[in-house]
Amino acid sequence: MSRFKLVVSEAFRSIGSNISTSFAATMTVLIGMFLLGLLIALGSWVVSWSEHVKDQLEVKVFFVEGVTPKQVNAVGSFLRTDERIKDYQFVSRAEALERMRKKYPELTENLPTNPLPASYEITPRRAEAVKELSAALRAQEFAGVERVKDGQQTSKRILQVARVIEVVFLVAVIVLLAASVLLIANTIRLSIFSRRREIEVMKLVGATNWFVRGPFMVEGLLCGLLGALAAVVLLLVGKEVALPSILGHIDSSDDVRALGFGLIALILLCVGLVVGALGSGLTLRRYLKV
Repeated sequence: MSRFKLVVSEAFRSIGSNISTSFAATMTVLIGMFLLGLLIALGSWVVSWSEHVKDQLEVKVFFVEGVTPKQVNAVGSFLRTDERIKDYQFVSRAEALERMRKKYPELTENLPTNPLPASYEITPRRAEAVKELSAALRAQEFAGVERVKDGQQTSKRILQVARVIEVVFLVAVIVLLAASVLLIANTIRLSIFSRRREIEVMKLVGATNWFVRGPFMVEGLLCGLLGALAAVVLLLVGKEVALPSILGHIDSSDDVRALGFGLIALILLCVGLVVGALGSGLTLRRYLKV
């Protein structure tokens, strides 16, 4: 316990005697964590949106005009046994026309007859299975089926965009974390460089590497924690002030949302601590070789 108190007191003494570099390190963490928080919020929202769009992909089985209930049931029996299918719904001709009237009333105003066919709307468990599922349905060659539609070009484009979004989000997080570690390491290096003689003396009188490293890592932890806390406060202000006006101009579904603010704040605090300690530890290694 006495050794721990000594390490902590040395860390506070270092911060007090090197206030400018400590402030610079804290501001570096603040900027990095603020950008990381924005990236996590925006990235998780975009990924959620891509998952929402993927959930809209479906396969449609259209029947001929004179299809019999037996033929419809044959298709339904196949759909019930296919494990790739999450849900399916039969849409009668009358229901299809009612949907069209609600969506495009001007196009259905003076229709003499109902031109829309009955169909099955099929939602796969995985969006990537759309093409495979439609191919399996075509291979069955059901009687009474006019065509099977899967929106191949649209689904392919959506899946490609979703995959790119996920990869870009992951790469951006990794790059930002690496940049934050390097920035805080370079900033704390100024503090360590000014005390390199003191470190050499401590090593020469027998101090262990961890005893020397301890105060600097605690200093990095404190700078990381303060910077992350400040970033959380700025993000909270932005969430309360700017976010409502932005969301007012975005038309999105209720199931499209970013990670909760509490979880993002916890992530930033943990990352700030790790980045601060890691930046100090990596920087100090070269000065411990005495």
